Amino acid sequence: MKNFILKLFINSISVFVLAKYILTGGVHVESFGYAVIVALVLALLNASVRPLLVLFTLPVTVLTLGIFILIINTAMIQLAAWLVPNGGFRVDGWWWAFFFSILLSFLNSVLERFVRNTTQPSAPDNGVQIFDKDGNRIA
Repeated sequence: MKNFILKLFINSISVFVLAKYILTGGVHVESFGYAVIVALVLALLNASVRPLLVLFTLPVTVLTLGIFILIINTAMIQLAAWLVPNGGFRVDGWWWAFFFSILLSFLNSVLERFVRNTTQPSAPDNGVQIFDKDGNRIA
């Protein structure tokens, strides 16, 4: 539960920063509260609708070498914009949603990596070293 709340907060920050400061011409969020709602809606859509879309479009995704996943991500952004109440989150077009989905994925991964590196303690060094079959040190 703690991990879910942390990821939701990171996603909220990403949505707010992208809409307010980076993609100001085509993506609009009214406040940080609406950014939290958008993050929650996206989490619910990514847990329920997205797996079905990925499954049904698997042949197209394989033929396009995975590029079609970007179209699915764009559709999730458009659907989230439609589901958020009172116009608190608006996307002005398909291309804005496309760029927003790419930048949101990138910013989320950067922020999650930064938070993960600062919150997870490193393993204690007990003198044991593990190597793979090529001689590279694993742990």
